[in-house]
Amino acid sequence: MSEANGIQVAEVVAQQLESLLEAGNYDGAKLLLGPVQEVDAAEAIGSLPRTLQALAFRLLPKDEAIEVYEYLDAAVQQTLLERLRSGEVLELVEQMSPDDRVRLFDELPAKVVRRLLAELSPAERRVTAQLLGYEAETAGRLMTTEFVDLKEFHSAAQALAIVRRRARDTETIYSLYVTDGSRHLTGILSLRDLVTADPEARIGDVMTRDVVSVGTDTDQEEVARAIQRYDFLAVPVVDREQRLVGIVTVDDVIDVIEQEATRDLYAAGAVQAGDEDDYFQSNLFTVARRRVVWLLVLLVANSGTSAVIASQELVLKQVVVLAAFIPLLIGTGGNVGAQSSTVVIRGLSTQRIQAMGAWRAIWREAVAGALLGLLMVLAVVPWAAYVAGSWVVAMAAGLSLVAITTLAATAGAALPLLFDRLGLDPALMSAPFIATATDVAGVFIYLQTASWLLQRAAPG
Repeated sequence: MSEANGIQVAEVVAQQLESLLEAGNYDGAKLLLGPVQEVDAAEAIGSLPRTLQALAFRLLPKDEAIEVYEYLDAAVQQTLLERLRSGEVLELVEQMSPDDRVRLFDELPAKVVRRLLAELSPAERRVTAQLLGYEAETAGRLMTTEFVDLKEFHSAAQALAIVRRRARDTETIYSLYVTDGSRHLTGILSLRDLVTADPEARIGDVMTRDVVSVGTDTDQEEVARAIQRYDFLAVPVVDREQRLVGIVTVDDVIDVIEQEATRDLYAAGAVQAGDEDDYFQSNLFTVARRRVVWLLVLLVANSGTSAVIASQELVLKQVVVLAAFIPLLIGTGGNVGAQSSTVVIRGLSTQRIQAMGAWRAIWREAVAGALLGLLMVLAVVPWAAYVAGSWVVAMAAGLSLVAITTLAATAGAALPLLFDRLGLDPALMSAPFIATATDVAGVFIYLQTASWLLQRAAPG
């Protein structure tokens, strides 16, 4: 089933579920939710009015309720915790996967987290506290401790029995990890390798010893890139002593990729992102606060364009028609700079730029900017000569256009790379900032070029 079909299913289920609950037909609501996939059930429940969410959730079978809860948005999860009885809440939190429980705790007030931690069983409390102890947005915070680990001396038959016994309590069984007596990671094998191996074969002879792993302090973006690069379903996480402490699964990585992409898109549009993608649930004052910060910065930066125009007042008085081409030139420069910054920021994200080299990428964009300027000159110069009735103005516009597009493309490539080298988010050097910088420089180049050409064209 495609994603679009899944969304349609969730919408239909939500409509029918709301009607059944309002009519008090709880048996019908149970039957409706029975065959629905957990992710669709979560979306349907999340779209119900708040007063009906807890009621619908209580109708789910206990085993299914845990899975559905883990798919719910953070805001809906918090609403359910407030509306469910304390015993139901404790049972729900106790049975959640450790990584999903930590993600929930990150969204809850500290007072609520302390209370829930105190009520967890000792084993779950220990695991949860361990994960909460790692830095945010690292492999340690993202991982789950539910995995199958085997020993080299196990036979394939013994290992298969272990997998069967522990399958229900683990995040995934498709990747199996081998550790020694001190929990050091020594090898890995897939479920396929185990099933097809001779039942008497030792795991040490079947496994792969060359294991790709990440550390607990590895940034979540690097974890996502590792899983993408090697087509893993999960990647093992080791501590500083190379002991296996958890795994990060591909479903968690998809969430990371979506989160990082959201942040980059917000930054590219000069919108201050929140800690999560809650923009459309935020109130208007929060929305305005997020936008106004960057808009004020851009407003101050744009005052440079006004200052440059004011400083060239004599040139504009001499040939007033010069002002007509300022929007064309700075608009083109902003567009070219935005294109270059977009290409470079994406290249940094996919690590294509690192393979090419920073200086080569900048040079490539600079040459591209010059070529774009030359191509546009073919259209701009004749049109400017016709509108202004002056070849001096047309030449000023043409020469400035080539210089501005070259500068814009160079800046669009260089500034994100500079931010990346400084350890800052390159997406912060986004289209609005590149356009603003290009506006100031572009107006200065244009008016200075026009002034120089007018002086050369003046008689005597």
